[in-house]
Amino acid sequence: MQGTNDRNGADATKVWFTPTRGASNWLWLSVFVILLDQATKVLVAGTVQLYDRIVLLPFLDITHLQNRGAAFSILHDAGGWQRWFFIALALGVSVMLMIWLRRIRTPEQTVLALGLSLVLGGALGNVIDRVWFGYVVDFIHFHWNGRYFPAFNVADSAITIGAVCLLIDAFREGGKKPQQNQS
Repeated sequence: MQGTNDRNGADATKVWFTPTRGASNWLWLSVFVILLDQATKVLVAGTVQLYDRIVLLPFLDITHLQNRGAAFSILHDAGGWQRWFFIALALGVSVMLMIWLRRIRTPEQTVLALGLSLVLGGALGNVIDRVWFGYVVDFIHFHWNGRYFPAFNVADSAITIGAVCLLIDAFREGGKKPQQNQS
């Protein structure tokens, strides 16, 4: 397939996967997050009974939980419609993230690409659970002095770290001075 030439005479065909730029540099991280997330969920669901816990540290347990809602179990008892809503939302966001990743062309946007890839992998990891089971398996459970943080999983961790990367990138981009045209 022959592409059109841009104003510099270069071939402007947009190729989704290339070895040197765009989404192909970062989709491996999304796939890794999905595989790690699913492997840990299978391990926990296969070895820890529902609601049982394994104490790892004085402040950290492995607890097998099933979350039918969103973060912090929001809408967990909404009657079932939330499953399809969260699936549709996550798939829509995932498509937008892949398009955004595809447009990344410069090494200066590494933090942005890292963040998008982590969020993408985490979103799809949780979508797999919702499609297969109707709920998300959560198992990492922090607590301190009788206070318990809501349980989460590898996908949730990737989404959180990815969001932090996106914030870092936004602050870095916001701090750059616009370049002036030199005529």
